[in-house]
Amino acid sequence: MTIDALRTLLPIAGWSDERTRDVDIAGGTDPVLPTSFRLGETSSASLAAVGLAVSDLWELRTGRRQQVAIDVRRATASLRSTSYIEVGEKPRHVRSSVMGTYPAKNGRWSYIHANFPNHRAAALSVLGVPEEREAVRNAIAQWDAQELEEAIIAAKGAGGMVRSMEEWEKHPQGIAVATLPLMEIIKIGDAPPEKLPEGDRPLSGIRALDLTRVVAGPICGRTLAEHGADVMKVTAAHLPSIGTQEFETGHGKLSTFLDLRNPAELETLRGLVREADVFSQGYRPGTLSARGLSPEALAQLRPGIVCVSLSAFGHVGPWASRRGFDTVIQTVSGITHRQGQLFPGAEPGPQFYPASTIDYLAGYLMAFGAMVALARRAREGGSWFVRISLAQVGRWLVERGQVPESQLKGIPAEFTPEELARWSMTSQSPVGTLRHFSPVLQLSETVPRWARPAVPLGYSPPVWPARG
Repeated sequence: MTIDALRTLLPIAGWSDERTRDVDIAGGTDPVLPTSFRLGETSSASLAAVGLAVSDLWELRTGRRQQVAIDVRRATASLRSTSYIEVGEKPRHVRSSVMGTYPAKNGRWSYIHANFPNHRAAALSVLGVPEEREAVRNAIAQWDAQELEEAIIAAKGAGGMVRSMEEWEKHPQGIAVATLPLMEIIKIGDAPPEKLPEGDRPLSGIRALDLTRVVAGPICGRTLAEHGADVMKVTAAHLPSIGTQEFETGHGKLSTFLDLRNPAELETLRGLVREADVFSQGYRPGTLSARGLSPEALAQLRPGIVCVSLSAFGHVGPWASRRGFDTVIQTVSGITHRQGQLFPGAEPGPQFYPASTIDYLAGYLMAFGAMVALARRAREGGSWFVRISLAQVGRWLVERGQVPESQLKGIPAEFTPEELARWSMTSQSPVGTLRHFSPVLQLSETVPRWARPAVPLGYSPPVWPARG
């Protein structure tokens, strides 16, 4: 398995190619699933980067590095692990019947993101129809796709016009994203070096606040918990959530409700920040600044904090403040257009690749960035800002190139039952037995694991457990 994708990540941490000697990537090559995009290579590279960052922290504790091993098929399967989780007797989340891609005027296509009720209501209000797929199809057929895109965004919804890759390269936001690196790790304040807390795991004693939602950001927190961090998910009862997905992204975490509109609960969060090491958020750029939670404000509140920020389209360009999801990035950047050309569905038109690739890659890379920043804090001090977006990750995926069409025949759409059984585990949660994937990454000295089972949202009090 090529490690070229991993080599593109090493400079983010300031590492040389020599670090690849600590990594063994085996178990297959792309295509693993029916897509031309290199899901196996990029997932393996992202997880290998996490492993190297874990090894770096372990070396700070013990003076010893670890060897990192990745199985390509298992890494690829992890990109859709939410499809495999079983949560007691809870029914699996069913996507809205109106979510999807529809033909618009002049041969163009429009995507409606409708998983959250507020986004669904926004789209339906613009279209002026009830929540019925045929009514939505008929309404969209009367719209210019670009005009509908703007109308839904103006209504605080999410979606987009299907573009080709060539169109995205020429689009003002595509051009803006192309000016950005995949991820930035920026020093934003002075603070003395901080030795890692005592403990027998790479992230023992590290406390991370997870103010992210859906998949990408929560996977960052889950990954930190996998290596020993105390991770507290912070959300609010009034915010919509997606059923069983919250349990798949919640392994290893505490989970508390804090309504940041309430001054007292905002102050409770500030108290948690003062005792935290990592603050991870996935709101649109600037959204938390109004609450006094910008990276700069957090660095003043808690010198030495590592702030991790995820957005949809990046912090520059005309779309910097837009909502977006993995599927939206696929739609506007040409991925669904290309997938539909090579793997047409039951109906003609654009198609999504068979995994939540951008989401998971972003989550793994956020965790990688957070750990690199923690190591820098230990060595040189400072407060740090890790910044990334789904659009930047999507660009990285596309830049890795595509599998030649001649190699895209007869690719199984699913992993074997034996593989899924081998990669799975059970854990006991307050909602019953969970059956889910176990950690993918393999390390030579520390075994990745979750010390806590996933719990329902809001299950935990807003109080840090004692370190160690």
